[in-house]
Amino acid sequence: GECGMSISEMLPHHRQIVDEVCWLRGMTTDVFNHAPAKLFMNTGFQAPGRPGMGAWVTYGLGSPSRDLPGFVVLQSGPRGPRGGASLWSSGFLPTSFQGVPFRGKGDPILHLRSPEGLTRERERDFYDTVVALNRARLNEVGDPEILTRINAYEMAFRMQTSAPELMDLSDESAETLAMYGVQPGQTSFASNCVLARRMVERGVRFVQLYHTNWDSHGGPGENLNDDFDKVCRDVDQASAALVLDLKQRGLLNDTLVVWGGEFGRTPMGENRNTIGRDHHIDAFTMWMAGAGLKSGYIHGETDELGFGAVSGQTHVHDLHATILHLLGFDHEQLTFRFQGRDYRLTDVHGHVVQEILA
Repeated sequence: GECGMSISEMLPHHRQIVDEVCWLRGMTTDVFNHAPAKLFMNTGFQAPGRPGMGAWVTYGLGSPSRDLPGFVVLQSGPRGPRGGASLWSSGFLPTSFQGVPFRGKGDPILHLRSPEGLTRERERDFYDTVVALNRARLNEVGDPEILTRINAYEMAFRMQTSAPELMDLSDESAETLAMYGVQPGQTSFASNCVLARRMVERGVRFVQLYHTNWDSHGGPGENLNDDFDKVCRDVDQASAALVLDLKQRGLLNDTLVVWGGEFGRTPMGENRNTIGRDHHIDAFTMWMAGAGLKSGYIHGETDELGFGAVSGQTHVHDLHATILHLLGFDHEQLTFRFQGRDYRLTDVHGHVVQEILA
């Protein structure tokens, strides 16, 4: 691209967006094992119990959608991400801000449809009765978790109409599905990217996509030839298409896209008789697009080996501070008091990376 960023031959579709995104080449983190590193990237802390980014954002901004959750999680790949539900937990925030995992096809949440023979009117009567009982209990004990339960019932009732329409991709043009690389009827990272765009259009505040099996140490199913090439193909086309689709629909200026993993990989091979790379915390690359960022801009560089960041070092706490800034927050002011202390996503660290702001 014109910005001078080199793109791997394993990510050919990224050439279409090389000048549309902002590249962070000096990313660093503190944690080198998967689950704690994913927790650190999501919550700013390497042990479970803290709120995830999506929970902080919906706590601070709320959600404009009445019919869908404010924070939705979509997963693809052969297994779930290490760290599990702790990655999208609300932690000590009210549980109404917790991420809601959606399935990739069919009903996004199990048992969303009404039982056969139950009319909409009878279901509404049942719902109103449950809400009345919950409100009576809320007035008696004042537990805020009861309010979360009331809101969850209301959301589930509304989603019986909104969710099937959201998940039905039949109204997407053949050209759009081909642009993302969607295979009709198959759950994939590509179909999840289309769903993410549809959620953004419907006012979902924070959508988080996970795609697994990047752990290319070189063992069975994780070598740098066939296996790593496959996982790159899984995400390459759809990632580029999401940026281009948001742009052509006029949504990119109001949407922030963040792409990356919990750490990098070593530039040298592991000490094994296989083709693989180990975990690496001192230098890795992420990209961001939209929402007030410079496009076609490279921030940071590594040494000649790609082992360490020598300029533009961007710590995970700095990434969090910058994300919150782009969403309209002062990361030092977005706090929640818990057990006598004011907590925040960046803890007591982090600074906004001013160089990448448009």
